[in-house]
Amino acid sequence: MSKKRNAKLYYLLILLLLTALMFSSSTYAWFTSNRVVTVNTINVHVAAAGGIEISADGQNWKAIITPDDITTVHDSSYRTSVNQMPFVLEPVSTGKEIDTNNGFLKMYYGRTSNDDDGEYILTSTRTIEKEGNGEDSEGKFIVFDLFFKVTNDTQVYMTNNSKVTYTDLENGKGIANAARIAFVDEGTLPSGSSVAAIQSLRSGSTASTYIWEPNYDLHTNSGVNNALNVYGVTTTTTNGNRIVYDGVINEISSASNIRLKNAKQSLYPQYFKTVNVDYYTRSDFTDNIPVFVLKGGISKIRIYMWIEGQDVDCENDASYDDISFDLQLTVNPS
Repeated sequence: MSKKRNAKLYYLLILLLLTALMFSSSTYAWFTSNRVVTVNTINVHVAAAGGIEISADGQNWKAIITPDDITTVHDSSYRTSVNQMPFVLEPVSTGKEIDTNNGFLKMYYGRTSNDDDGEYILTSTRTIEKEGNGEDSEGKFIVFDLFFKVTNDTQVYMTNNSKVTYTDLENGKGIANAARIAFVDEGTLPSGSSVAAIQSLRSGSTASTYIWEPNYDLHTNSGVNNALNVYGVTTTTTNGNRIVYDGVINEISSASNIRLKNAKQSLYPQYFKTVNVDYYTRSDFTDNIPVFVLKGGISKIRIYMWIEGQDVDCENDASYDDISFDLQLTVNPS
């Protein structure tokens, strides 16, 4: 783990800071099969206020959650946890569908190759999270459980301190513009319920799932070119309109011969689904945004963080970056 542990603690509900060092590739659209995104450090600091309590296991409640709370809880008090914080990430995609068997968000790992005409052909395989952290994890995205306890139903807002940015603000190459964060509400039980029941909360296909897309208005020159050349989408480096994208919802074999420029629901509804992004923000947004409601009792929220392969900014020139995910939630509407 790097020594870059200098995340600030805020007085609001939550601050999560994850820093990822990005390495990658030499071709276009997604990343080629042998290219990766490497996480240099993972810093998660969670602070609670206003009568809300936070826990990594649903039983030990505290004011601040640290990275160690999340990465060590499996061996102590949450033996059924499936928290995944790898050092290596690769672009994945989701159509926002939940697996009814385990309550996980369905994520698909994509690869591109060239056909005889030089077109990019997309294939995908399902990638399911497994408990593991750092070098011991082969996961391609970050995911972990958090538990929240409130007395009454409580609206939660995301503040403008929530962002995905570059550690080196002068030289960001664009991968932060392809980042996503999702919240999966696995359900709520009354306070005083058994720990086993709380930890086993799983809403399956009925789980409320919320996706946040930050920085929708920004693209690098390479991202603009990638949008036009691969996806046929015209945009600009700043003040761009939000680009609707189609997430992967099934495994795709090379025999399907799906060209990347045709990777969309209108042509292949069995493989792709237009993603309903619940909230998306400009890089300079200022207003607090309502994100979800915590019901009175103890709620289990599963949090995903990933690089969306179907985003036009997920192209190889963007892959050498050190980025930070900051998520700050509050019960204050303004």
